[in-house]
Amino acid sequence: MADITILSNEYATLVYNEDKKIVHHTFLKPIGGQEFRDVLLAGVDCLKKYQATKWLSDDRENSALSPEDGKWATQEWAKLVTAAGWKTWALVVPHDILGRLNLIEFVNLHSRRGVRVNVFTDPEQAITWLDGIEN
Repeated sequence: MADITILSNEYATLVYNEDKKIVHHTFLKPIGGQEFRDVLLAGVDCLKKYQATKWLSDDRENSALSPEDGKWATQEWAKLVTAAGWKTWALVVPHDILGRLNLIEFVNLHSRRGVRVNVFTDPEQAITWLDGIEN
């Protein structure tokens, strides 16, 4: 089966892989504000709709989040995505060093919340890792 496109615009794509049961976003350039939130909220809806537990974040083209987006992600979105059943996260880190440093907070937060997290520089390795984990 093919990927189901959930969202696609100039900033990001969000797909659901039916075979592997993976929610997968790719940031195509630095993203923030409502566009950022729309991707993450659509991902939460996707987790619920398909009863998925795995998420692949391809953030290679992103940079550091604004303080406002960071606050929203840690205080609002984190609750929603946890309630939706998120269990496993493969994070492909940005090329941008500030973007990488910015994500440490999120990796630590979700790990403390019980999400199994692994960090990659190659999306194919991330997919292979996620595919090897039982739901």
